[in-house]
Amino acid sequence: MVRKYKRINRRYFFIALAVLTGLAAILKTGKLKFGKPPISGVEELEKLDKFAVDETIPLSDRAAAKGLLYGAFPQASYPEFSQDFPFQSQFVRECRVFVAGFYWNWGGVRPTEKTYNFAATDYFANFAKENEMLLRGHPLIWYRTTPDWLIDKFIDPATTSKQIKNILIEHIKTVVTRYAGRIHSWDVVNEAINVADGDPYGLRDTKISGINDLKCPSWLDFLGIDFIDLAFQTASQADPQAMLVYNEFGLDYDYPDDEAKRNATLRLLRRLKAQGTPIDALGIQAHLDASRSDQFSPEKLRQFLKDVADLGLKIIISELDVRDRAIKGDIASRDRAVAQAYYDYLTVALEEPAVIAVTTWGLSDRYSWVQKSPRYDGSPQRPLPLDDQLRRKLAWHAIAHAFDNAPQR
Repeated sequence: MVRKYKRINRRYFFIALAVLTGLAAILKTGKLKFGKPPISGVEELEKLDKFAVDETIPLSDRAAAKGLLYGAFPQASYPEFSQDFPFQSQFVRECRVFVAGFYWNWGGVRPTEKTYNFAATDYFANFAKENEMLLRGHPLIWYRTTPDWLIDKFIDPATTSKQIKNILIEHIKTVVTRYAGRIHSWDVVNEAINVADGDPYGLRDTKISGINDLKCPSWLDFLGIDFIDLAFQTASQADPQAMLVYNEFGLDYDYPDDEAKRNATLRLLRRLKAQGTPIDALGIQAHLDASRSDQFSPEKLRQFLKDVADLGLKIIISELDVRDRAIKGDIASRDRAVAQAYYDYLTVALEEPAVIAVTTWGLSDRYSWVQKSPRYDGSPQRPLPLDDQLRRKLAWHAIAHAFDNAPQR
């Protein structure tokens, strides 16, 4: 059963409650009561003065005040999220957008060629609806989530291009139609570029770089570069109202690999626009690293965002987080480095009017993919706005400060 969380003009509710009681804001969620999380790792106000903001206003409200959207991908699994009511409460409090990332992966919703399983995706779609959140779907096509049965098709010499085309069309049509009218945006194709593979268009050649270490053919080999256009056309036909997004990583730093990927991404976007592909936006993942601050060039990022906007596309900062794996020092020092990386990046990104939304790749360190790679000292990383106890960190303050200072849309 989906738990509905009460929303009643949250900004004024939190402010009034803080004034009247002097206590933290509380969200009422059935039997669950959850207060405002305390600051983690920083006790004195002077350690917060650079980013200090009014904690009674959630991130989503701060973004909305500037005409922006804020949300997150929970990163928790279906069983984890459905039982973690304190996390749900904080998620609803902070987020306007629910990113249903990975739950729509091929292996999850289509375990065999002939069967679909929508239990998890239906739950998350209903959760978003019940809590008045916009829903983002991620992803329809991503090489890393190719299920075994489809890999078997790709490597079977008897498989034809027509068969692969039909599989792609049927899958996207089935999934998108089921949630038509309920989705704000779809990441239609994810991470299709890998310049090092040597494809003339810079696309990922899985015969070279592989699918999860298995080097084999995939969409590009059977359908050519137009598999991307086909995916967007099919999604558009299934849900004409959804915003359709191409999503990519490695676009952030003043570094040769990032520069090459930015150029390849622009070439792909120009090609798609020129041929009339119904693409609406670019998703810039922005998986940042606090130890690479010297490689961050505001000018490079600013120009790239402008180049994308000049194509008539919107931009979503789609998977934002900041690793601290290589940052030395105590927790307070690490948190300051992470917060600075958030603020520096968002300050530049939010200058571009085409940027319409920011979604972090997780909300709490309790659930984060980067924990699969612990720090060199063995301690967990701290990449997200809330710590693993759901307490606010400097990262939360930095994001809030960036929203507060962003130009009005």
